[in-house]
This record gives sequence, structure tokens and C-alpha cells, in this order.
Amino acid sequence: MSGHSKWSTIKRQKGANDVKRGALFTKLSRDIALAVQQGGGGDPDMNFRLRLAVDKARNNNMPVDNINRAIKRATGEGGEGIEEFEEVIYEGYGPGGGAILLQALTTNRNRTASDVRSTFNKGGGNLGETGCVAWNFESKGVLTIQIDDPDRAEELSLVAIESGADDVKHEDGILEVQTTPDNLSSVQKALEVEGVSFASTDISLVPKTT
Repeated sequence: MSGHSKWSTIKRQKGANDVKRGALFTKLSRDIALAVQQGGGGDPDMNFRLRLAVDKARNNNMPVDNINRAIKRATGEGGEGIEEFEEVIYEGYGPGGGAILLQALTTNRNRTASDVRSTFNKGGGNLGETGCVAWNFESKGVLTIQIDDPDRAEELSLVAIESGADDVKHEDGILEVQTTPDNLSSVQKALEVEGVSFASTDISLVPKTT
């Protein structure tokens, strides 16, 4: 491969990665904005939802300046006015009849509904009525820890259960801890005392059956 061709390939790959990175940071910024709106304020120490959103942004290497700017924009401190996001949920079925529950943040509910319906149709699925699949999902706090040692994983599992976790499982070097959203903070703190670093922490809609 010539030097020019190699550079062109690298440049294209970098451009594609930059686009993906930009899209991810946009989503993380919106998650931060929603956490400020729903959780009450721009202080992560006082707003647990915001703390989760900030931790997620940091885990995805979002620059601190971007995080702070997203918080200020959400609280109106950025001088750009507050952009109000609305969390909406869509339910439907995939091509094989599998249940799909889609969470989205939007500033325009009608536009987003149209886009989601179009995507379902193009993929061979169909958008359903409210409640058609939601019964099979529940809101859970989910923490994941990368750990290969099965004995250590068992120790941490006991700590998690004793601090209020509902379920734990250790597969392929990942310990996953599930809890109610209300207990997520206490379980996370108990594991942090054990010196744990989390691969991810989130509140997610988890299927009751798979």
C-alpha cells in the first residue's frame, strides 16, 4: 500500500471515529441535561441521577469541559437558555416478533415519533400501542464490574446482596449487579468501600424474561 493510500485510509477511519464519538458525546450531554431536570439541580453530590450520568460520561472519556458545559447549559448557567428534553418510550416488535422497548430523549415528540415509526417499518418491525410490551420490562439499577477472579466475585456478590441488591451474576469476567433504582446508591457505595471500579452504572429497563 502506498503512503498516500495508507494515509487516506487512516484519515477516513479517523473521520468515522470522530463522527461516532461526537454522536456519543451528544447523547451523553442529553443524558446529563435530563438528569438535571429530573433529579433536581446541577450538583452531582446532591443529585444521584446526575452523578450516574456524569460517571457514564467519564467512563466514555468525555472531556471534563464538555461535562461541565452540559451541566451549565441544563441549569441555564451557560447563557444559552435551558433546552428542555422530554423522555419518551416507544414499544413495538422486531421482524421475528421480539419485544422492543425504546427510550428516547427529544425536544420534539411528534418528529421523534415519526422517525421511530419509519425506522420500525424499514426494519420489518412494527410500532405498537402503549403497554403492548412494557409489562415485560422493569426499571433496575445495573452495575457492572470487570473481574476475573471467581472468589473475589463471590465476595463482592455477598456485599452487594447484603447492601440491598436483588440479583448478581458473574459471567465472562463481568460481575453484573441488579437492584431497585432506590437501592442503587447504597449498593454502589457499599461496593466502593471494597475498592471497586465500575465498568458501568445505570438505571435501565430490564426484561423480566429473555
